[in-house]
Amino acid sequence: MTNTCLTFRDLTLGYGSHPAIHHLDGTIRKGSLTAVVGANGSGKSTLMKGIVGVLKPMAGEVIRAPGVRAAYLPQQSELDRSFPARVVDLVSLGLWPRRGLLGRHTREDRDSVSQALMAVGLGGFEKRPIDTLSGGQLQRTLFARVLLQDADLILLDEPFNAVDAKTVGDLIALIKHWHGEERTIMVVVHDLDLVRQNFPETLLLARQPIAWGETRETLKPENLLRARRFHEAWEENAPWCEPDEHTHDHDHHGHAHDHDHEHHHGAGPRAA
Repeated sequence: MTNTCLTFRDLTLGYGSHPAIHHLDGTIRKGSLTAVVGANGSGKSTLMKGIVGVLKPMAGEVIRAPGVRAAYLPQQSELDRSFPARVVDLVSLGLWPRRGLLGRHTREDRDSVSQALMAVGLGGFEKRPIDTLSGGQLQRTLFARVLLQDADLILLDEPFNAVDAKTVGDLIALIKHWHGEERTIMVVVHDLDLVRQNFPETLLLARQPIAWGETRETLKPENLLRARRFHEAWEENAPWCEPDEHTHDHDHHGHAHDHDHEHHHGAGPRAA
């Protein structure tokens, strides 16, 4: 389909011999805004790494539409803040898809960096060392880097963790601006109220997809309860497919329990 940005085909991702997410089938529509939710260890960050190519599939595949450029913002905890770098250095990394790692930055590039920092409320912060930034300021800096990448597909892993309420509001506004530009956006989020208020579509994970589609349907109490029970019952040494009723839950889509398995047009398989 021409309006599909990402396609998942029986995707299994993991570390060593342990799958962290398995049997994911479905599509992400171009221009969609999707929250990815689930308990800690449910496979949310693993999925992001699989989409961007940091993690290779154990089985199945992720297919990105031709020509789609991706920008990935990992969790803050994965960034070494002790590295002696300034804000301008971190933001300028967003230019490397165009300039290369050792490419020379032009005056236009420097102006672009300043404009990106202005857009996230950090005008004049270019020379600040990153180890002096608050959590909110660091996340704004990382969003400025994403801005510079000018990507079609934006993947944000827990961007609202350890930041103040004003920063959350400003970052949500920026995400909605990107959505208005018809960029495709996937965001790992913990706060379900934030998801209900701001994200039209949601994927609920518990190492396998539990529900996927319109947010108010996906986050129904029965789906959240099922996700919690499945997550709590999981054992680290479990096989790829549990030998019980969950074995058949995924049935290609893996999102519905006693519901239809029809693709939710433009968002993914839907559990109503």
